[in-house]
Parts: sequence; structure tokens; C-alpha cells
Amino acid sequence: MIDPHVPASVSSTDVRPQAAGSADFSASADSAGSRDGRPAVLRLTAFADGPGGGNPAGVVLDASTLDDAQMQQIAAEVGYAETAFVVEGAVGGDDRALRTRYFSPIAEVPFCGHATIATAVALAEERGPGAFRFGTAVGEVVIDTSTDGDGVLRAAFTSVEPLTRALEAGVVDELLGLLGLDRDHLDPAWPLEEVFAGNWHPVVPVRSLAHFDAFGFDPDAVRELMDRQGWAGTVTVVCTEGVELAACVPAYDELPGIEARNLFPVGTITEDPATGSAAAALGAYLRAVGLLAPPARFVVRQGRHVGRPSLLTLDVPPTGGVTVSGTASLVVG
Repeated sequence: MIDPHVPASVSSTDVRPQAAGSADFSASADSAGSRDGRPAVLRLTAFADGPGGGNPAGVVLDASTLDDAQMQQIAAEVGYAETAFVVEGAVGGDDRALRTRYFSPIAEVPFCGHATIATAVALAEERGPGAFRFGTAVGEVVIDTSTDGDGVLRAAFTSVEPLTRALEAGVVDELLGLLGLDRDHLDPAWPLEEVFAGNWHPVVPVRSLAHFDAFGFDPDAVRELMDRQGWAGTVTVVCTEGVELAACVPAYDELPGIEARNLFPVGTITEDPATGSAAAALGAYLRAVGLLAPPARFVVRQGRHVGRPSLLTLDVPPTGGVTVSGTASLVVG
């Protein structure tokens, strides 16, 4: 059983974001993938909310010569939740159109939000800000990159068309049992459903901050259920206590927030610090079940329980994909 008050490991590397404006991407690739002529790997952390925050990702900007086994080996060596591989850097000769693949330390995954943000920022540093199109296993994903007033590169991806579906009662009971929760701990206004916005994520709405903070889980048992159900992403647990969705409109300067914990047992990792695909799925879920009136903007706060505070900004339109935005910076140390 995982103690939620003990930060889970996200990597064997000390992950600290490099200060804004000090990045030298060309000189910062490590040697995890450079042996035997393999391309080098950039290490970035995405969605950091202050020093020590965010979710680290490996990024290989030229994976055109790698086969599946080599990409899997590099992802295992990097040890982060995901590593992104640009397998085609200019589709049809267009250097703003690319093909990307994503690998966890143990398997390929269809899509990864934080690694997409990290890859887009690295590409914008190399090729200039603007829009990129990533061809992924789940379809084309559009990413806009820009530089803010402080000179910091930001990226925003728009998810593929979301889907929602109800969970079978038996699966709900099994999942809650693995988390040490029961139906009385759920918010009755928020149905427990599974949502797709690049990966399938069950959304578990816990109505009490105390229970949200306190629940623990057996990583192996949760992983077995996730594999059985085809949840390639995370189990998304959100706290609904104090959430004011009526304020989720683009005109607000102070954006309302929802806190999430995203369970992702893989290797030494148990809980994801920041999960872009899960954030997109959450925005789509709120729209689909009628809890949010689009167009709407809000933030997802994540990573507190693993000591890596993260911040993801969501824009939910009336229809179509959900946009998730944030920053990424080079890892130092």
C-alpha cells in the first residue's frame, strides 16, 4: 500500500527545472540514448508550478533511425513516465508537421500530454515559435507555441475528439476497493465515468479533501486493473470539495482550480506529477456531464502528493478537443 504522504519516485535523476531564459538545448542532451550511434535524449520537465515541480519527460528530436526495441530501451534507461520520439521530423517536407511516438519504461503508449508539451517547447527553441502538428497513434494533435512577456516558451495542445462512457458497476466497486474508498466518498453530482482525450482515464470524484489526501493503493493491483480495462493513461482522482465551476469562464483573471491525483503505476513510479491527457479528459468530462458551461477556462493543480507541484491550464470549447497549456524547461542536476 502506498502512503500518500511519502513522495513517490519519478526518476532516479534529481529533477530540477533550469531557470527560464538559460536554456541551451543544443548542449543539454544527455547520453542515455547516444551509445552505439543512437541519438541523444533531452530531459525536460513540463507544467512546473515553481522550483522542483512538473513532470519530467525524455525527448528524442531525431528518432528516424530507431526501431521499436531501441525506443523502448531508451525509455527504460531514461526512467521517466514517458519519453517522446520524433520519428519523422518533417512530414512531406514541412518542418512544422511531425510524427511522434511515446514510450513508458515498459511499453508504448498512444499519447502523452506532458511529453508533447516538452517536445513542442524543444522544437520551438530549435525551429522558432508557432504551430506544430504531431501525427500520433490517436490522430493529429495541434500544438501552438509562443513566447510570453518574460521570454518563456509556452505550449498548448488541443486534444483529439473526446469520448465518454459509463463504467460497469462491478468495475467501479473494484476500483474504489483498491483505493480504500466506497461510494459514500464520491460526490453524487459528479458521475464516475471513463473519458478519452488521447488515452482512456476513469474519473473518480472524491467529495472530501480529507479522503482525497488520505487514500492509498497497491500499485500492482491498480496496474492489473488498468491493463485489464485498457486504461493506457492514468486513474484520475479529483477533489470536488470547494470547487466552483460557475467561475470557469475565460474572462476571469483568477482562474478556478481543481486538484487531481493521477495514478500511474509503472516501474518505480506510482503517481504522475502532471498529466496533460488526463487534464484534457477532465475538461471533456465536465462538459459532457453538464457540470461546466463552455467556453470555459480553469486550472488543474497536481503533484502535491508526490512533492512536485504542477499547474495545467485548460480551455474547454463548446465542442471538439480540449486545449491544455503550460511550460517546459530543461532538467538540471
